[in-house]
Amino acid sequence: MRVAIAGAAGRMGRTLVEAVSRSDAAVEVTAASVLPEDPTLGMDVGLLSMGQPLGVLASDSLLEQQEAFDVLVDFTSPDATIAHLKLCRQFGKAMVIGTTGFSEAQKEVIEEAAEHIPVVFAPNMSVGVNLCLQLVKKAAEVLGDEVDIEIYEAHHRYKKDAPSGTALKLGEVVAETLGRELDEVAVYGREGVEPERDRKTIGFATVRAGDIVGDHTVTFASLGERVEITHKASNRMTFANGAVRAAGWLEGKPAGLYSMQDVLGLV
Repeated sequence: MRVAIAGAAGRMGRTLVEAVSRSDAAVEVTAASVLPEDPTLGMDVGLLSMGQPLGVLASDSLLEQQEAFDVLVDFTSPDATIAHLKLCRQFGKAMVIGTTGFSEAQKEVIEEAAEHIPVVFAPNMSVGVNLCLQLVKKAAEVLGDEVDIEIYEAHHRYKKDAPSGTALKLGEVVAETLGRELDEVAVYGREGVEPERDRKTIGFATVRAGDIVGDHTVTFASLGERVEITHKASNRMTFANGAVRAAGWLEGKPAGLYSMQDVLGLV
């Protein structure tokens, strides 16, 4: 598969270039984009990420490169990703979306585009996180309404959306398993004097500090014991490797909206 990387000069973009280039799968970086004002415009993206040339220059236009790739991997920003999605739909390109922070309206745009092109859309591409989604579902099934449920997440100081897409996905899995609507039971932070905790609620706690790559913990707590399911990422490469796996998996797939659970065969 010929792979394009959106935002190739960013922290995640550089990691993606390296992950594709070092992968044993039949994938290769053949196109890359950066912002028009980025100082790396026109540079070899291999030099940016690995210190060795790939022969792929950073461009400010995916449109001009649309004949050079089969699948676009995008971990940029919601608005940029939606713009790239429209281009992929127009030219029949597959897409892997790791961007988070979408509005409900933007999610609907993604769902509609997936009726025409194959799209892997996941808040977290890590194999470990996607395994945790299954573990959290099982814990919710077993422990049911007998526990208080809290979700903690921590990321680096540059992350803009909160709670993280992964934390929200964990909450969605718990809520769906217990027959609740997350929008109705989610509590985002607590302050002041409050009445006794409502067991139906699902609490979220968010930390933004330093260079934390990504920590997530779901706590199921009763009055006598608690179960905690935790995932800690120490390197962005874990997300990038998952995205590479998703890109290769998309080859030959029909139009549709897929998750990492599909890619990993967990559903």
